[in-house]
Amino acid sequence: MSAAPKASTTHLLLIPSYNTGPQVYDTVRAARAHWNPVWVVTDGSTDGTPEGLRALAAADPGLKLIELPVNGGKGAAVLHGLQAAREAGFTHALTMDSDGQHPADLIAHFMQASQQRPEAMVLGRPVFDASAPLLRVRGRRVSNWWTNLETLGAGIDDSLYGFRVYPVADLIAVMRGQPWMRRFDFDTEAVVRLAWRGVKPLNVAAPVKYLSAEEGGVSHFRYGRDNVLLSWMHFRLMVEFVLRLPSLLFKRALHRPPFQA
Repeated sequence: MSAAPKASTTHLLLIPSYNTGPQVYDTVRAARAHWNPVWVVTDGSTDGTPEGLRALAAADPGLKLIELPVNGGKGAAVLHGLQAAREAGFTHALTMDSDGQHPADLIAHFMQASQQRPEAMVLGRPVFDASAPLLRVRGRRVSNWWTNLETLGAGIDDSLYGFRVYPVADLIAVMRGQPWMRRFDFDTEAVVRLAWRGVKPLNVAAPVKYLSAEEGGVSHFRYGRDNVLLSWMHFRLMVEFVLRLPSLLFKRALHRPPFQA
């Protein structure tokens, strides 16, 4: 892959994958065209893609494959990758879905934003096209409203878009502290808990595309199951938010800029 960019020693691209079929190969190739290194974590995939990815990695020193034997959920796969990344010396990781929804051509832009603001989490603000299911677009507004409340308006534009750059050590710390955020609840709970930790959001617009089945799109989202999971997550976060409220208000007062006439 002669066109691949120079390898970064601080920022890596992390792609969790579970049974997305051949689409994962296109995603990985696109990612490698824009960043080095790229790590893929297959989360107990049973669709044959680990074998194909193994072959790609064998021919590409910029691509690493981590195979998990049992499906544990997106958050669990990301955490496994983050722990390996920290051991390898990386400080930041951009997470990217394997199903072709996220814009590979913006990888370098997001990484550059993170390199300029390493203390922040760089969050994608989704720009939807006609392929976006209206029910999901409207539904995420509810989650965003709760997230805004739970973080006292920390400035998180979107709580669900998984195209993000995280500070590795901070995200590992918040995930190790509790047993949740291992499945579909990962993306939202990650930004809420990072905001509570004091990690500031930096929002960057990015398009999102929902591929049809004919285009090779695969979705594991289930409206009933995952909306129940999200509701339970926000209930938990609200209970903890109430308990944390005095300290959150105190921290906000400490960091409030002085009054200027």
